[in-house]
Amino acid sequence: MGWIYAIGFLAQAFFSARILIQWILSERAHRVVSPSAYWVCSLAGSWLLFLYGWLRDDFAIILGQAISYYVYLWNLNLKGLYRKIPALLRIVLLATPVIVFAAIVRHAGAFVDAFLQNDEVPFGLLLFGSVGQAVFSLRFVYQWIYSARHGESALPVGFWVMSLIGSAMIVCYGLARFDPVLILGQSVGFGAYARNLFLGHKNNHEEK
Repeated sequence: MGWIYAIGFLAQAFFSARILIQWILSERAHRVVSPSAYWVCSLAGSWLLFLYGWLRDDFAIILGQAISYYVYLWNLNLKGLYRKIPALLRIVLLATPVIVFAAIVRHAGAFVDAFLQNDEVPFGLLLFGSVGQAVFSLRFVYQWIYSARHGESALPVGFWVMSLIGSAMIVCYGLARFDPVLILGQSVGFGAYARNLFLGHKNNHEEK
């Protein structure tokens, strides 16, 4: 179990790094920015969390990553970085979610037993955690739509509102599951989310 937690903590380290990088650069710019490093760290953390969720038999974690994973790749492409990734690594990155879900479909019965009927995770708790992961991950769908409309990678105010709500739910889920990876990983971002929300509102007010 120790090495599984190590994978989870490494994933959260990438997520924490993206928060700190984005926060520092936003403070320097006095506005909310969307740096390339944010998306690189997001992709690395997400790939590792996919693996962690699978090893922990935790459907809520896998669902959360499935929603946002390709949005990370889309933002990297928008930044002009995706084409710089070696071809073999690009194939691995693109195929990872497909392989995971293909395995789920192939072993549907085992999947239901391990994930949706897990004695260690009551259905109500799993549903709550899944909703939290969905809100937290759907912020990237919102970010994708917003950025596509504006023709640039951006992190709007609504993104930070969803971040705070989803993060709070995931922390509660992590506490219920006694999962230090989720608790620590989500707790790190609260201050940054609140600060970016403030900066975003301030920037929008100044633009008006």
